[in-house]
Amino acid sequence: PLPVSVAFSPPVELSVSLLAVIVIVCGLALVAVFLFLFWKLCWVPWRNKAISSNLAVLQSEAGCNKENMADKLKDTGAISFLEAAVKISHTSPDIPAEVQMSMKDHIMRRTRIQRQTTEPASSSRHISFKRHLPRQMHVSSMDYGMDPPAVAEQPTSIGRIKPELYKQKSVDSEDSKKEAAKTCGKINFTLKYDYENETLTVRILRAFDLPAKDFCGSSDPYVKIYLLPDRKRKFQTRVHRKTLNPAFDESFHFPVPHEELATRKLHLSVFDFDRFSRHDMIGEVILENLFEASDLSRETSIWKDIQYATTESVDLGEIMFSLCYLPTAGRLTLTVIKCRNLKAMDITGYSDPYVKVSLLCDGRRLKKKKTTIKKNTLNPTYNEAIIFDIPPENMDQVSLLISIMDYDRVGHNEIIGVCRVGVNAEGLGRDHWNEMLAYPRKPIAHWHPLVE
Repeated sequence: PLPVSVAFSPPVELSVSLLAVIVIVCGLALVAVFLFLFWKLCWVPWRNKAISSNLAVLQSEAGCNKENMADKLKDTGAISFLEAAVKISHTSPDIPAEVQMSMKDHIMRRTRIQRQTTEPASSSRHISFKRHLPRQMHVSSMDYGMDPPAVAEQPTSIGRIKPELYKQKSVDSEDSKKEAAKTCGKINFTLKYDYENETLTVRILRAFDLPAKDFCGSSDPYVKIYLLPDRKRKFQTRVHRKTLNPAFDESFHFPVPHEELATRKLHLSVFDFDRFSRHDMIGEVILENLFEASDLSRETSIWKDIQYATTESVDLGEIMFSLCYLPTAGRLTLTVIKCRNLKAMDITGYSDPYVKVSLLCDGRRLKKKKTTIKKNTLNPTYNEAIIFDIPPENMDQVSLLISIMDYDRVGHNEIIGVCRVGVNAEGLGRDHWNEMLAYPRKPIAHWHPLVE
């Protein structure tokens, strides 16, 4: 039995090892087939797609370079840029046909605008005006392009902030306005006009609730009376000692023709008398239209609030002039017509007025022109035109300063009063300027009060 078992053991071990080799070879073959299929299906399409995307990027960069070169050229350059853009769009399969057509229309429109844009030729009369602008206004050359300038916006989580909605008025300006509007008691007076003698009678009756100016808590009030614009004739009441409710009951007579009453103003100034120092001003009352305030044919009682003031306000007079602008010619014409009720600057009670007009730009004077001098008068008539050449694009950067001067043969000429017109002016000066711009080629005339 032992020899038989030994004779059959080697074939069994050989068959087992052969079977293991066959299994291993089959496994390696399956792995090789799987790797081949993975490379065929995944690796080759991804590589081709990457190569095509790189080619598209290179083509788009080439198209951008062609576009930059085309902007620097003229009409031929624009045409080549259009052709290049069309070719690039055809070679880009990712861009839809509708987007390609919109891009083509936009490029055609941009090319047409560039062809039609021209710069207007400036007039030779404005060369002297523009020569001052770079030095005095620090402005660069004007841009006549069709596209508006881009404004940088800073969006936030709560939307765009508008700073103009958060501006607060200055505390000092509000305090000054309140102080200017503050009243200092009341005053009672009457007016009556004598038509036969041509005399205006002003009767000061009483004052009520005046402020205390002395340390003892009272005042020593009195009243000065003027009939403006004549300040040479002045009347004054008696001083009432240590009282805040004085009873004056005094009458004063002003000889004045009836036709001048419409242009006269009654000025009442209330003072506190001080024996050893300057008299303190309590306030003032200005009655501009005498016919609206009372019936001058009979005595009428009037109550007025005394407005707070530290110095007597002076009426410097008025000036009438017209403004006319021609946009096509770039010509501004200021016609000085006349002045009335000017302040007397000479010992004789008259003045020698003339008008000086200055063209201001950025706070500096570019040009100045003058009228003729009118001797010994407070109501001169000029009817003289003053012309400035200003381009239309600079009209919002300039203003006019009108000064009424008193000519003096010996010494310096004195300023009677001034007024200003322009976009940055205040009140009537700004309104007159805007009305001139709204109605070109039409003279617009207004009266302007003079200020110090």
